[in-house]
This record gives sequence, C-alpha cells and structure tokens, in this order.
Amino acid sequence: MRNIRKGDIVGRKSYGKDIYFKVVNIIEIKNEKVAILNGLFERIEADSLISDLEIIPKNMVNERLEKSSKIINKRINKYNYKRSYEKTVTGKILHLDGDRKYSEKSYNYYKKVGLNATVKNIPEYKQPKVVNRLLEIYKPDILVVTGHDGMLKKGKKYNDIFNYRNSRYFIETVKQARKYDKEKDEKLVIFAGACQSYFEALISAGANFASSPGRILIDFLDPLLVAEKIATTERYKFVTIDDIAYELRDGKNGVSGIGANGKLKMLI
Repeated sequence: MRNIRKGDIVGRKSYGKDIYFKVVNIIEIKNEKVAILNGLFERIEADSLISDLEIIPKNMVNERLEKSSKIINKRINKYNYKRSYEKTVTGKILHLDGDRKYSEKSYNYYKKVGLNATVKNIPEYKQPKVVNRLLEIYKPDILVVTGHDGMLKKGKKYNDIFNYRNSRYFIETVKQARKYDKEKDEKLVIFAGACQSYFEALISAGANFASSPGRILIDFLDPLLVAEKIATTERYKFVTIDDIAYELRDGKNGVSGIGANGKLKMLI
C-alpha cells in the first residue's frame, strides 16, 4: 500500500478504524511521522503515528457518505413539509466553522431547509479575533461556534483547559460574543463546541448550548440542529435541551445547556 499523504481518508488500526479521519497535516516528532487528523463525520481532532493508520477504501467511504446524505435529506424533506404552509421569518444564524468541508455542508443544509444563515470557514484559533466584527456586520439572532476538538488525554484532566485541543478558542469566542451582546442588548443565543469539548467552561463563558457533557463525539449535524430549533421556534417559547435531545446523535451526553427563547417571528 502507498504511503499515507495529506488529504487521505484513514482509520486508526489500534481503535479498530472506528472513526474515518481526513489527514490534514503530517509532522515529524522525535524522528517519527505523526498525522494530524480531522473526523470526516464527527467533529473530532486527533493525532496518530502514521504507522497506526490505514487508508479506508473509496467504496467504504462512499457508503458512509451516502448513509450520511440520506439522513440529512430525510430531515430536509420532513422540515419542508412541516413548514410549507406557515408565513414566518426565522431567526438569523451566523455559523463559524473551523472545517472548510463542514462549512460548505452546513451552508447547503441551512439553504435547503430555508433558514437565514451565513456560514464562515474560520479556523478555530482565529474565531475569537473575528467574532465581534462578524457580529457587527451580520447582526444574527443565533451564533454557532464550532469546528473540531478533542481531549489530549481522554478520561483525565477534565478541568484542565490545556487538555483540550480547541476548547480555549471556543471559550474565548463565546466571551467576546457575550461582551458584544451585553453592549447591544440583543439577547444572542449561542451554541459552542465540538467533539469532547470543555462543556462546563463553555456554559460559564456564556453559551446557551454546548458540547460535550459526556466528553464524547458529536455528529457534524448536531450544532445545526440546535440552531435550527431555536431559529424555528416562536419567540415566546423557551427551548430546553429536552426539546432537542431526541434529534441529536447521543442526546444530552453530546449536547446540553441552559436553554433559550426561540427566534421565530410570525407574520400572521
């Protein structure tokens, strides 16, 4: 088999190739080649010795892609049917995503279900630096801050911010957004986090919903479903995680929060 290269879809042999990853970079540490990996279907970031990786055959990748597309299309069809007779203005969404492919998929999903959403591909470490400017430009009702994350030592040091790959950037982005929101008094609803993110710190920073209470993987679609629920719920109704959990891949273990009022405006 040929050498593994940047852009390949791989699985970790030591984990039974349970997660499909894209190789986003290859570096050398102590004379060993290490791949930096982003989940193809989950919002996880990881690293692995090249020697532990195996390329996933194209037909297997295509099968997973087709299965994922069917799930998304089923939701889109259900949504369009449910809302086709209502005259409303849905909440405006600003979505910052650290993954370029996920940004494209997110935009397509929002567009197909008829939501008013702007999606920006912003690397996680840059999100705190640009969020205020983007909030000023787009003036959203809902902010989604996501990308990829992961614990460096899974199952240990839950309260150590440096044990998370990108949580500190998500936390600072939420803080910046809340500072902006306090000045504008716009009652912004915020979702923040990705796989295994530092849930408690994200909520303390000001997020309404965040991942991941159980320090588990979350699906690509999970942040979008939270944003969709808020955007399509009337303003006088309060949305709790119980109203959303059944639609998320792993329910309240993957996403939870303090809740928020909906952002839907009724025209009649």
